[in-house]
Amino acid sequence: MNIINEDERAAVYKTIYSRRDTRGEFKPDAIPDKILMRILDAAHHAPSVGFMQPWDFIIVKDPEIKKRIKAGFEIAHKEAAEMFSKDKQKQYKSFKLEGIVEAPVGICITCDRSRTGNVVIGRTANPEMDLYSAVCAVQNLWLAARAENLGVGWMSIIHHDRLKEILGIPKKIVPIAYLNMGFVSHFYEQPELEKKGWLPRLPLSSLLHWDQWQKQDVDRETA
Repeated sequence: MNIINEDERAAVYKTIYSRRDTRGEFKPDAIPDKILMRILDAAHHAPSVGFMQPWDFIIVKDPEIKKRIKAGFEIAHKEAAEMFSKDKQKQYKSFKLEGIVEAPVGICITCDRSRTGNVVIGRTANPEMDLYSAVCAVQNLWLAARAENLGVGWMSIIHHDRLKEILGIPKKIVPIAYLNMGFVSHFYEQPELEKKGWLPRLPLSSLLHWDQWQKQDVDRETA
């Protein structure tokens, strides 16, 4: 049996707590192929419903493709700004929310919902479980990259149809995440949006329910 020792356990927790969403800190240094493949292999070892492994990975290095993705981001970013209240719009517009052209590598993780057929162990009652499985691959990749001292930024402000067009993704394949990855100048001590006052971290105690959803929380939601 593989037993995790104290040093290994501490390293896992350190990686989790020091992971950050990276946007404006990317350096142009190339990622060595052996490191890139280690990270992708870690992502490929994520848990998946029915062991269907629904993910694919599109590795983007072409500057022209990155520019097209950046243009798609700008459209969605402008639309998003209009959705916030006036007092939040200015702050929202001040944030750098992507590092598409600065990051040396972009990775699009997708989900093939038909990979192992229509009936999948564990997906029968909840058909969205394959999508959640692909998100597990995102998290594995993110933590592996942090363990390699690489930054990752999840660039979600783009319409999936536009991303599919740019990357030539087949109609039946679902884009899950477009990630920017590279070495960085620094990692923030706190998540950037927390540090800049957008939102605070919620206390864990306010999110815990024992055995059933607590009545006071139900009352609060329906008030």
